Formats: sequence, structure tokens, C-alpha cells
Amino acid sequence: MRAIGLTGAEWLAVLRIGLGLWWLESWRHKDKKGWFERGTGIAWAADVAAKHRWPVVGSGFRKVVAPRPRLMAYLIVYAELALGLGLIGGLLTPVALAAGLLLNLLYLTLMIHDWAEQGQNAMMALISLVALFAVSWQTWSLDHAIGLFT
Repeated sequence: MRAIGLTGAEWLAVLRIGLGLWWLESWRHKDKKGWFERGTGIAWAADVAAKHRWPVVGSGFRKVVAPRPRLMAYLIVYAELALGLGLIGGLLTPVALAAGLLLNLLYLTLMIHDWAEQGQNAMMALISLVALFAVSWQTWSLDHAIGLFT
């Protein structure tokens, strides 16, 4: 593979780290007090799911998320933090990439009506897929340094 400035593996690491920064920013800008104390994030998602064009989204939300809103709020907020840190540092990278891909697909499905959200989540999912199948943790990662996933 030919590349300019960096090797192909290094460019893939840049892509992985950039995706990690995107997840970290998603975590950073969340109103954590609102999510944890007032339940604003889950309440907003419940409203979106209730009006969703696909009934399976609303019923799935009522079965999985609605009975445990506090747990789900913590899970979502801290999953975004863990994804960001894991991808930036390259720790458990394939796990983080697969989990991020799943989370983006869930967000994409929930927000099917919102074009801006669709674009963001589709691009993040695509980057996760490319970084996963291109083994982006082979350079500039803790996984590589300690010999994980070699």
C-alpha cells in the first residue's frame, strides 16, 4: 500500500484515534447532571422511540430501556467515554470498534428521522468497520505494545 506522509497502518491509527476523539466529544458535551439526575437523555429517547415509524423500535425500547432508565443512562454515557478512551489509547481496540459500531447502528435506527444524526452515525459506523477490518490497532496502540490481538 502506498501512502503519503505516514504508512498505511499509521493512517489507520489516525482514523481510529479520530473516531475515539469523536466519541470522547460525544461524552464531553452531554449534560451528565440532566442524564443522571433528571433522566433527560432517556426521556428524550423514549419520546423518539414512541413516535418511531418502525413499531419494533418502540416495543424494543419499552422492553429493554424503559424498565431501567437510570442504568441505561449510565451505560450510554460511560460507554461513550470508554469507547473514546479505548480507541484513542488503542486498548481492547477490536472490542471498542465492535461495540461502537453496534452503538452507532442503534443510534442510527432510533434517529432514522433525523438526517444530521443519520450522517454522523453512518460515518462513525463506517469508520468503525474500516478500522476493525483493517486491524487499526497494529500501530500506536496499547494493544500492540502489550501484544494483544496480534
